[in-house]
Amino acid sequence: MDDSDTSAILAEGLESSDSSIVCCCFKVPESKRPPPCSCPFSVTVEPVMFLSMFSIVLQWPLSTQYLWDRISEDVGYNGTKGGGCNASTVHDPLQKEVETLTAHWNLYINLGGFLVGLIMVTLLGSWSDRAGRRLVLIIPSLGLALQASVYLIVMYLKLPVFWFLIGRICSGLSGDFNAILAGCFAYVADTSGRGSRTFRVAILEACLGVAGIFASVIGGQWRRAQGYINPFWLVLATNLAAALYAYLFVPETVTPDPEATLLSTRHHRAIFHLYSSDAPQGRRTKLWLYTICFFLVVSVHFGCSDLYVLYELSAPLCWGPVLIGYGSAAKNLAYLTSLMGLRAMQCCMKDSWVALVGLTSNIVGLIAISFANTTALMFTGALFASVACVEGLCSLVSSVVFNSLYPATLHFMKGFPFIFGAIILLISAAIIGGLGCQEEREYGENRESSGIS
Repeated sequence: MDDSDTSAILAEGLESSDSSIVCCCFKVPESKRPPPCSCPFSVTVEPVMFLSMFSIVLQWPLSTQYLWDRISEDVGYNGTKGGGCNASTVHDPLQKEVETLTAHWNLYINLGGFLVGLIMVTLLGSWSDRAGRRLVLIIPSLGLALQASVYLIVMYLKLPVFWFLIGRICSGLSGDFNAILAGCFAYVADTSGRGSRTFRVAILEACLGVAGIFASVIGGQWRRAQGYINPFWLVLATNLAAALYAYLFVPETVTPDPEATLLSTRHHRAIFHLYSSDAPQGRRTKLWLYTICFFLVVSVHFGCSDLYVLYELSAPLCWGPVLIGYGSAAKNLAYLTSLMGLRAMQCCMKDSWVALVGLTSNIVGLIAISFANTTALMFTGALFASVACVEGLCSLVSSVVFNSLYPATLHFMKGFPFIFGAIILLISAAIIGGLGCQEEREYGENRESSGIS
């Protein structure tokens, strides 16, 4: 959508928004305040994105591995550690119990964080439009640092893994990583014009990819050499560094409104108006269909991401921390390769067909992973199946569906969730292909009518 369209949508029907605002203690100063320091380089929010992504990618596979090890210790399972990794261990009842319990705990932890985060990130995003962008970069970074602190306490004291859920909820209350993503992209939108915005967004995407690759490789090697605690100290340090950088070096781009409050229905009503208002030529129907496709694709991505480490830890792969790190790096490599491929394909293809190429790549990758029983095939699937990280409701739904589906299908096909994901992507591909054909047909009809007139 154009900036003018967005402004019109936000303006219409929102004149009386003050009456629907709930009072909150968060108030902002009346004018922009420059940061205490100036950055000597031509960067703004890119270091925040890099550091936050680094901490997330370093933490995510390590926390799942920690859950696996703690649960294995509790049930007395040592199959993949004692050289007993072969075809027969696939049907080991203890291994299935460990896989099921780990998937369930992943579900509870992610569900708690996503439920709280889904509410908070919407509120924080709306609030930042009036209160300023810097706070929405600082608060989630501190929340992620608090989560890392709770995880460290659990590891030092060997507390029940239930406390991981408490740490995750603390992060969700601050908006979680999704709020940082939203804040960084909103900041770029504030500070860039139409000509440079695509390049600036591409730089942010590259930060995600480079940070993910470095964190994956470092985390796997460090976990094998020194265990879990030291890598999580780095997670804590990077989140604190992100918050400190945002406070010291990131200039404010929004003139703060002294009446801005955290709890408001303004943004929610704007979204409702966007999807419910009348639009010519069936544009609202197209918006709904593209939104459904976006939801399905991202849900598959997040759902499968939750299962990769579990799938790699168990037989017949039985990967150690180093291989898990390299596998995660291969998936994050797609952040960089997809940018180059997108730029090349856009020169000769329309956006709808570029999306179909990406979906086809994901479908092939997920099918390959579902049948992977060797390291080489798993790496091949990982490279195909990677897509860019996004935020929101998809995270919540995908975590519930895929973490529930994995233990439920272990008895007949442990790779079934990846097949299920490929089927969902086929549905998205069919919708996007149909919309692409319809748009081409409408474009041709418009050209013919213009020629006649």
